[in-house]
Amino acid sequence: MYVALTHYPVVNKNGEIITSAVTNLDLHDIARAVRTFGAKAFYVVTPLADQKRLVEKIVSHWTKGFGSTYNPKRRRALEMIHIKESMAQVVEHIAVFGAGIPKVTVTCARDTDTRPGMSYKEFQELLQNGKPHLLVFGTAWGLSQPFIAKADYILEPIKGNTGYNHLSVRCAAAIILDRLMGNRNLN
Repeated sequence: MYVALTHYPVVNKNGEIITSAVTNLDLHDIARAVRTFGAKAFYVVTPLADQKRLVEKIVSHWTKGFGSTYNPKRRRALEMIHIKESMAQVVEHIAVFGAGIPKVTVTCARDTDTRPGMSYKEFQELLQNGKPHLLVFGTAWGLSQPFIAKADYILEPIKGNTGYNHLSVRCAAAIILDRLMGNRNLN
């Protein structure tokens, strides 16, 4: 499985399609979760040149600069990051360097009207087929509806017991990766 965090096409709180800014904490925390749970790579997607440069600078500091020797564990996590301009580039990269064209599964914090979300158990079973799968997280207020509609699968939302549902993407990514790939044989 591969993981992508996309900054476009996402929506703002008014439902308008936007490109969101990259957040340093998202890079670090999601890369660490991707490494911990054994995904193959972490793609950061932004079409904005200045945001790509920012990601490159952060990743370089922790993989080649002072941070690489100061915190080797962080280096191993951030080495998993690939920066791409579009989801098409992500799919192409996986197809060329992975095991073929991946099936795309999107995440969404809310139930969608178009089709029901796949359960975590169903997605775990799909992961056993040996084919590449790309799990996509959106920033801001989530992935745009047109993007969600094009996905092969939608993963069911994370739901707490309060009705409040506004997790950061880095928290959602950690929860979902644990549910899908976590070691359930713990004491």
